[in-house]
Formats: sequence, C-alpha cells, structure tokens
Amino acid sequence: MTQRLLFIFLLLLATSCQFFETEKVTSEKIFKEEIEAIDWKEVDRYPSFSNCENTLEKPEQKDCFINTISTHLYKSISHEDIVAVREVYDTVRVNFEVSSSGQLYILEIKMDTLLKKEFPGLENWIIQSIDSLQPVAPAYKRGIPVKTRFTLPVVIQTN
Repeated sequence: MTQRLLFIFLLLLATSCQFFETEKVTSEKIFKEEIEAIDWKEVDRYPSFSNCENTLEKPEQKDCFINTISTHLYKSISHEDIVAVREVYDTVRVNFEVSSSGQLYILEIKMDTLLKKEFPGLENWIIQSIDSLQPVAPAYKRGIPVKTRFTLPVVIQTN
C-alpha cells in the first residue's frame, strides 16, 4: 500500500508542475494589445485657445475650440463689405487641421459655385480669418501632442 501511495504521490508531483507554469508574455504582445485597445479616432484633450485652457471636460473642450473659431470667423466676415444681388442661404465647409505643434492649416474649403460667383472674396476672407487664429496647444493623446482634423460648417445667409 505504501508503494502504491508513494507511486500516486510521485505521479501527482510530476504532473502538478504544469499547473504552476506561467505563460511568458512578450513585450510585442503587450504592445499589440495596447495598440488595439486605443481608440485612434478620439483624443484625450482637444486643441485649445487661451479662453479654453481651464475647460476640463472633453465635450466642453471641443465646444470651446469650435465656438472660438466660429465666432472669430463670423466676426471677420461680418466686417467685410458684402453685397449680394440675390438672397443667399448656403453652407460652406471648411476642412482644417491642427498640427502636433499647434499650427492651424486649412486643407480645403468646399462651397457651391453660385456662392463663389456671388461672393468672389469669401474664400480669401475665410483663409485670412483662420490664419489669424493660432491655438495655444495642440490636441493630446496619452500625453503626446497629435495632429487633428475638423470640418467646420459655416452658414452664409443674407438679410
């Protein structure tokens, strides 16, 4: 009986070691898992202007950033002498980018050809207005400054 018990004990001892082995996790596997977990379409902190620096919540950061650009753009355009022959109600789409160094660049301005004919200087006014704005800080993702792109709809309406 003792031999049988000793045999069972040795058998259990030999097979139980596999339960104590740990799986080796390589740094590449950890890196891949981390990369897959990151949402690349979202940032941790949006670009900001000086009036938005104290905004803590992400939705408020984005709203402050967009509102600052919109307000500045509308003020700049309203100072121009705009005369329309017909009534206008149209939307211009301004695609722009804030670089990782905090520089603001216009990528594209999409507007209807009739709007271009009605206001030939509108595109230049938008470019000048946005060029005169400079964010204080770029967007951040995990503490690293990143490039972000936005599309700003600008509604053009005559009185």
